[in-house]
Amino acid sequence: MDKKILGVTAGIVVILAVIAVVFTFPGSEINTPQKTNEKIGLVINSPNQSVSLQQVDEFFSDASSTGIGRSNVYLFWNIIEPQRGEFDWSQSDVLMGLNEKNDLKVTLFFSVINGETLGPFPDWIGKPSLNSIGEERLVNVLDEILSRYHIIDSVIIAGETESQFRYSELNIPVYKELFSEVYEKLKEKHPDVKFGNSFALHNVLNKNLGHIVEDLAIGDFVAFSYFPVDALNDIVKTPQEAKGDLQKVFEIASNKKIGFFEISWSTSNFVGGNSSTQKGFLGELFSFYSENEDDIEFLTWYRQYDRPEGSCVTEQQEIGETSISVGGGSGLGSSEYVIERLNHYICNAGLVDVNGTPKSGWNEFKNQIELIN
Repeated sequence: MDKKILGVTAGIVVILAVIAVVFTFPGSEINTPQKTNEKIGLVINSPNQSVSLQQVDEFFSDASSTGIGRSNVYLFWNIIEPQRGEFDWSQSDVLMGLNEKNDLKVTLFFSVINGETLGPFPDWIGKPSLNSIGEERLVNVLDEILSRYHIIDSVIIAGETESQFRYSELNIPVYKELFSEVYEKLKEKHPDVKFGNSFALHNVLNKNLGHIVEDLAIGDFVAFSYFPVDALNDIVKTPQEAKGDLQKVFEIASNKKIGFFEISWSTSNFVGGNSSTQKGFLGELFSFYSENEDDIEFLTWYRQYDRPEGSCVTEQQEIGETSISVGGGSGLGSSEYVIERLNHYICNAGLVDVNGTPKSGWNEFKNQIELIN
């Protein structure tokens, strides 16, 4: 979802569902479907912020029953290392434990770049520029995470990266050098983990930013989020046209494996969506996957559950004690009008509504996974 707001929102949705809870599964069995596909994922979330541990466990169990083999986990530096060298695993242990229990691989989003925003960073780091983030500090925290959680096989260091450099392309070499140094050191310690950056495909296409993606197609893969929207967050594509947009990633990031980090289609009629077109897009999406499977690193749907109207996006996102402004970094503008539409889009992007009633897309999602498995 797009890393400024969409990735941030996704992280908040998942993390707040189980915030400040320590959760273990002594003696419990891993519940897995007969066949799973490690390339296919789902962002697992709750329909409300106030839920019991039993409900959260059930959300994960329901998600894994579809045949998925991965999910996304969003960890932010200010939460995981609030004091230098002192790590708080209380939230991440819950999320990773649930993923491990359900035999899911994890794509980790670690927010060094979050659209127009850097971070959020812990207070002890302050508000660094790209030049002063510190390669050793970044390597250290990611090494701690990867050493603790062996189910992580993919790491996205920067999200909605095109928005960070849209008006500051001179800073691209600075980030490339930082990424390369971090990549080399982490690869030595974790050779089986893959690293890359993510871009909002709809933003890239709407604003002609493909050259930034080409310049930053570094690491093991290039990841994309995708909404079938224009700059105002209205759905302006047919499912078939959206499939054509997905095909363009192979031109933009040639010779690289492609990850689809967060793909969605909202059912909100406020922005031009409905259950029928969501289901239709799922069919097109899995057709696209089958045609290009060898070139795709992973494909994850955003997300399992809808959220209550108006609860998905605000002009300030709070992560720990840090505020992130919702500006134009998502490529979707900063006006109240645009944010309102983004709220409607995101809150209705799930496959199951807030009352727990599956949409037609839920069965389509399961059926399509069964076909490819």
